[in-house]
Amino acid sequence: MGDPKGFLKVARVEEDERPIDERVRDWTEIVQPAPESQVSEQASRCMDCGIPFCHQGCPLGNLIPEWNDLVHKGKIDLAVTRLLATNNFPEVTGRICPAPCEASCVLNIREEPVTIKTIERTIADHGLQHTAAIPRPAAIRTGKRVAVVGSGPAGLAAAQQLARSGHDVVVFERDDRIGGLLRYGIPDFKMEKDIIDVRIEQMRGEGVTFRAGVDVARDFGADRFVRDFDAIVLAMGARAPRDLVTPGRELGGVHFAMAFLEQQNRRIAGDTLDSSSAILATGKRVVVIGGGDTGSDCVGTSLRQGAVSVTQLELMPKPHLMRVPTNPWPEWPLVLRTSSSQEEGAQRDWAVSTRGFRGEGGRVVGLDAVRVVFEGGKMRPVEGADLLIRCELVLLAMGFVGPERRGLVEDLGLTLDARGNVRSDRSGLTSVPGVFAAGDVSRGQSLVVWAIADGRRVAAGVDAWLSRAPAKRAAAG
Repeated sequence: MGDPKGFLKVARVEEDERPIDERVRDWTEIVQPAPESQVSEQASRCMDCGIPFCHQGCPLGNLIPEWNDLVHKGKIDLAVTRLLATNNFPEVTGRICPAPCEASCVLNIREEPVTIKTIERTIADHGLQHTAAIPRPAAIRTGKRVAVVGSGPAGLAAAQQLARSGHDVVVFERDDRIGGLLRYGIPDFKMEKDIIDVRIEQMRGEGVTFRAGVDVARDFGADRFVRDFDAIVLAMGARAPRDLVTPGRELGGVHFAMAFLEQQNRRIAGDTLDSSSAILATGKRVVVIGGGDTGSDCVGTSLRQGAVSVTQLELMPKPHLMRVPTNPWPEWPLVLRTSSSQEEGAQRDWAVSTRGFRGEGGRVVGLDAVRVVFEGGKMRPVEGADLLIRCELVLLAMGFVGPERRGLVEDLGLTLDARGNVRSDRSGLTSVPGVFAAGDVSRGQSLVVWAIADGRRVAAGVDAWLSRAPAKRAAAG
């Protein structure tokens, strides 16, 4: 490494965030990029640890010590090359990944890991401004046609890898814009959408065709779709939300989180929405049920829309402040985390179970809940610990239960696993020959970094399978 004692001399310094009272008034990214001089100094903290446990933490197998060393030595253009060798969209992971690599960093033994995520974002943004977005079309075309269904991170990564292998790739997206949950599920204050557009234009230059606003099952039919393409990659995500079956669920003002987040992203994109179906937190007391990333995004969005108050409820107990002996490094630390959105003004409560919703005039006005304890792996309510939380908007952010069954999953007769996801082998091949599955559709709800890794893995499986299969000549309409 450039400075083998850097970790002893340089303290961990993270990127700055814009002041809360400023950022809650707009929708632009809250992180202020660190100057390259600071990033170079932080990269010097990467120690010559012998076994880079950060590799174990990163699903993509990013060459973290290599590009840390290059950044420290001022060779950021070479760092871009090494970063892109394993990650199609580092500008995305550098913004929204929870950084399992940092959790596995050897320096995290004393809770001062290298600022890997900041360094990655700096390299990625530098690359986009220079050479990283230049198309890299294949020199030789195979004549094989591949359909990718879904344009989230798994679908886009698979499409780019397959196009660079020389195949003719068509990406189908049911929504009106390309990007999947990157486009409509992640708020702009975490990731502005111009970086998606840059990558889409790059992929067009590499020969990828994009078709938005197409429901494949409806517009083509499963049989025709299989006939027309040499291989199909299903990357539709796990879009079936977990519902809350409880009295009052039907009341107006109780919504799934993704419907709320998508509407706001569409407003920022310039869409005009029907006011009768608008989901807005403006002037309301909001309750978010679910303590994960989606719930946190609902908190930040509600505050920016002008909510009177935001309360976030979590069913599980409050996490520990520090690691416990049963959760040692380099495992993912099961500790209390506070997101930037939660710092902006959310009231958080743990070990709370919702019993039902109260309504007036067909709309929600309150939430009945009870405190719970977990004993012997079972949950029980605490006697006399009932709660009534007044609210006019409830957002359900309790995760997802798997892919939507109606459509291609049912029409193709795909075999599902015990969790209800599409079953596939190591290459991504499903129970139907020539049909592969990548990302959340096969692994369940997960991280963007896992989706990109899965897209790359399945693209390699498709490429190997196509090398053994004769090309089809039919053309999709």
